[in-house]
Amino acid sequence: MILVTGGTGLVGAHLLYRLVSEKNKVRAIYRTEEKQAHTKNVFSLYSEHYEALFHSIEWIQADILDIPTMTEVFKDITQVYHCAALVSFDPNKHQLLRQVNIEGTANLVNLSLSNTIEKFCYVSSVATLGSTLNHAPITEETIWNPEDDNNDYAITKYGAEMEVWRGTQEGLDAVIVNPGVILGAGFWDSGSGKLFQKAKKGFKFYPAGTVALVDVQDVVSIMVELVNSSIKNERFILVSENLKYETFLRSLAKAVNSEPPKILATKSLLSIAWRLDWIKNKLTGKERQLTKNLSKSLDSITDYRNDKIKTALNYKFKAVDQSIVEIGTIYLK
Repeated sequence: MILVTGGTGLVGAHLLYRLVSEKNKVRAIYRTEEKQAHTKNVFSLYSEHYEALFHSIEWIQADILDIPTMTEVFKDITQVYHCAALVSFDPNKHQLLRQVNIEGTANLVNLSLSNTIEKFCYVSSVATLGSTLNHAPITEETIWNPEDDNNDYAITKYGAEMEVWRGTQEGLDAVIVNPGVILGAGFWDSGSGKLFQKAKKGFKFYPAGTVALVDVQDVVSIMVELVNSSIKNERFILVSENLKYETFLRSLAKAVNSEPPKILATKSLLSIAWRLDWIKNKLTGKERQLTKNLSKSLDSITDYRNDKIKTALNYKFKAVDQSIVEIGTIYLK
């Protein structure tokens, strides 16, 4: 039986749909019925028989920080897809990020070792990869610099990766995937889905930097192929294309029949914006939307290379333009 954590998130929901569509026996954990409904909604986008597919999953209410419950969850499991994570760039959530992303992953690695799991797949992020000078390409071999000005999310995802690598040293067969910004349908109030919502309202500004993008279907397909392959103890960058934000946001606007952004958000403008956001957070307590780290990344030029995964699996990524058009069409419906 296959275990999926984070099955009520974008990657997890699409992964579950793929697995049950192929008649696999799957167990998934959830925290609330409200979050479960998100997964059912994703299923409904792709099949008329979504109810039957959804209920073919063995759902167990659990939290990856709750070891006794997770011990029961692991009974009869042979493969693990660890998609659960807290995604936040708010520095105020540092402790919670550490608990969910690092401690939660450590728990799953330990349980996988004690239950002799055949293969463990961890969904990380390109945020854990090191940076380069003069816009040199970033590969799986680029070294993480702990002295760099890393954000809390990147730090905790890197810490989670260290737990997975620790597991491989203790006998666990594992693979790590490092996706860029994942494009997918069904979650319009979070992640990349929220960008389609904002694009419909209209973007005024576009930053000068670039963004690494990949379709959720590509992420899921590669994960399944890696787990069912002989490849182990390797990491892979999952990025279809690196686009300028201007190009990306214009494509989003076109896909939802909206006006494209026309004003460049300069470095100085972003600097003012993140400071105003900080003041707003202090006065109202509302979660940070734009941090110093995030404003820096919006202005950065990066080139993430996908040669390793393309060679390993002879894989061809979906074009980002195609992804945006398909997801935009679903959003408008």
